[in-house]
Amino acid sequence: MASATADRPQKGAAANGTGRGVPLGDREFQAIREFIYRRAGIHLSTAKRALVAGRLEKRLRELGCAGYREYLALLDGDPRPGSEAQRAIDLLTTNETYFFREQKHFDYLVEHVLPTLTRAPQGLRIWSAACSSGEEPYSIAMTLAEHAGARPWSVLATDLSQRVLERARAGIYPLDRAERIPRSYLRAYCLRGTGSKEGLFAVARKLRERVEFRTLNLNAELPEGLGLFDVIFLRNVMIYFDLPTKQALIARLIARLRPGGYLFVGHSESLNGVTSELIVEAPSIYRRP
Repeated sequence: MASATADRPQKGAAANGTGRGVPLGDREFQAIREFIYRRAGIHLSTAKRALVAGRLEKRLRELGCAGYREYLALLDGDPRPGSEAQRAIDLLTTNETYFFREQKHFDYLVEHVLPTLTRAPQGLRIWSAACSSGEEPYSIAMTLAEHAGARPWSVLATDLSQRVLERARAGIYPLDRAERIPRSYLRAYCLRGTGSKEGLFAVARKLRERVEFRTLNLNAELPEGLGLFDVIFLRNVMIYFDLPTKQALIARLIARLRPGGYLFVGHSESLNGVTSELIVEAPSIYRRP
């Protein structure tokens, strides 16, 4: 949201939204738009018809559905693990991220946030609220391992997509994804693949064990046992939400932020007009009084 976002159509999606031969009519497209808005808070514009066709048409063929109307009937009910509703959510959300994205946030975490929060008695808790395939929470964990000192810390990483969470838990990435990780961090917290794993690297177990991955829908009521956090990362997510969705989401997150805690949003995002409960500390960085 690190994010759940609509993106480019896959290859083979026709510009008129008909995919490779399964027509996506106006009514069915509107029903899919309402489904993903209701489930994930994502607003798909009318220009995204080709994207939807490109991502769902193969699934229709796999299931033997004659058309989108038949497929929509499979999306009723809660998006339980393994359900078709959850599969559709996975297909309709893109999770673009990389290690140490928006480096200035990590610099600010080290230079301004940790010196203050490490003086507090409780263990430091950071939430990567739209963690995608894990690059953001592992970047946070590397930073904490280097700079939090002896103070206990933990990272919670959540996402709506079970597909990307499986990749995140494994902590295995193509070697070219390591280019933004500082060399000292690579040596301390990553392992280069050999043999059948050539061309890959893995986040070391000692770091993976400090990150908890959990399925969570930010656009629903948050679980009671979630607890409070010193820092919440919610980056590059809200640009796909309308104003009421943003306001409701931020209100839920503020309730989970400790007094004096920080909220990081994407550099292209702002909470102007969304909430007045947080103080602007720096561009895209807010603090709860």
